[in-house]
Amino acid sequence: MLLRLITFFSLFIFSTANWAVEMADLYQSSISVADKSRQARIDAGQQAFVHVIKKLTGLENVDSHPLVKQALRDYSFYLKKYEYVDYPEGGVAARFLFEEQKVNELVRKANWPFWGNRRPQIVLWMVIEDNNNRDFITRESYPQLERLIYDKAAEWGLPILVPLLDLEDRMQVGVTEVWGNFSAQVETASKRYGAERVITARVFQQPASSSWMLEWRQTDAQNFEAQQLVGDQQVIISQMVESLAKSLLQEFSIENSAQATRTTSRLTVRKLVTFEQVERIKRRLQTISSIKDVDVFSRKGDVVEFDIAHVNSISDLKKALSLEQTLRVYIDPSVFYHVDNETDLIYEWVDQ
Repeated sequence: MLLRLITFFSLFIFSTANWAVEMADLYQSSISVADKSRQARIDAGQQAFVHVIKKLTGLENVDSHPLVKQALRDYSFYLKKYEYVDYPEGGVAARFLFEEQKVNELVRKANWPFWGNRRPQIVLWMVIEDNNNRDFITRESYPQLERLIYDKAAEWGLPILVPLLDLEDRMQVGVTEVWGNFSAQVETASKRYGAERVITARVFQQPASSSWMLEWRQTDAQNFEAQQLVGDQQVIISQMVESLAKSLLQEFSIENSAQATRTTSRLTVRKLVTFEQVERIKRRLQTISSIKDVDVFSRKGDVVEFDIAHVNSISDLKKALSLEQTLRVYIDPSVFYHVDNETDLIYEWVDQ
């Protein structure tokens, strides 16, 4: 458990150069096992396979689909490798890595939405009121709850960070700011973590009740009213992560049916001054799941045109590009009103 937490945390804590996180372990899952017997490995492998599909689609109960039921009978067809990992605090896990292309093909055949490897960096500030005392949930104050957040985020493939709450954080944000959702201070403090989405949340026990309430919202949400969950403390925290995953799936997933066709679009990027910048953006584009090929079509001054071979619509492509901090939509300064054309793919380079 601790190894999983440390690994998940290390994937994102040093990824602050870009808003979007390139998920490195979407096709991998670790499952605790009682022993290293063949049956224990098979059971764990099937569970890991379902977890991977869940991370790619953002859907629950995927194992009830006939295609997945059939695939689980011979999950080794999709398996690339497995290994055993010893947890530092004791216990053993089996770690499974599955073949990307084979799993993607299964997801396509099931006509499920597909959530690619670019996912928005989320920073979660959570305060808990316990026995009339309010404090941040951190590794030091509430280690079990922080671990639950990371474990649940890993299950859904969400790059969530709980702030360090070190001196730098506390100079900008206190319990009061998070409890009252004072967005400006919280968003400023979140910049050091490369946050694209910032969540404030508060957990407290309802009067004369054993139930807990969790209120949470994204700081940039137009609707100020917080989302509310009531129930067991750990259950509602898990539900919050699941709800966040589903809302982001709706925003960033792409249509992924078996009938999806490969399309080539022309992408224009301005302010690419050096050859090194051209190569950097080309490499970044090639790592986006929905993009299959990238070629330079032309270069004139600091304007470079790329031919992008991608699966699905331009709208889906623009969703992926919106998570690239090195790119932003180009707004012509000579035009008084900027009108966003759905088919335009004109961006400018933002050096990091």
